[in-house]
Amino acid sequence: MTTDPTMARIGQGVELHHHQGQREAARDLFAQIWDDIGGERGDPLHVCVLAHSMADVQDDVHQELMWDLRALAAADLVTDERVAQAGVPLSVAGLYPSLHLNVSECYRRLGDLGRAREHLQRARAEIGALGDDEYGQLIRGGLERLAEQLGETT
Repeated sequence: MTTDPTMARIGQGVELHHHQGQREAARDLFAQIWDDIGGERGDPLHVCVLAHSMADVQDDVHQELMWDLRALAAADLVTDERVAQAGVPLSVAGLYPSLHLNVSECYRRLGDLGRAREHLQRARAEIGALGDDEYGQLIRGGLERLAEQLGETT
């Protein structure tokens, strides 16, 4: 369980979206948190997780991609020490499969299949960082579905 108050607030937004179906309320909360952390100048862990979550509540795929790319860029600045300090049960390497999966899916929806395949391959290269738990299975399943949509074999 996270011990970081900002991560807990982000978790509240995720709960609003995924479990209560309140997408707009989640987007509003994420926007408030984004302002509170100083946007892209904030703690890279907060920027990464918040941008990753904000992407999920966008109505426009271009906006979704912009948020996903922000999350991916911020992940490069996060350390395992910072992740552990926040009480997040993943390593930094464990963030990348989901980030690349989401970026790949955006590019697929935009018709940029070359970039979609590139990020699919990057996600596959990082998948070993995830365990064989519910989260790991969720991401693996997403990669398999995306690969099929892109005409790739697993």
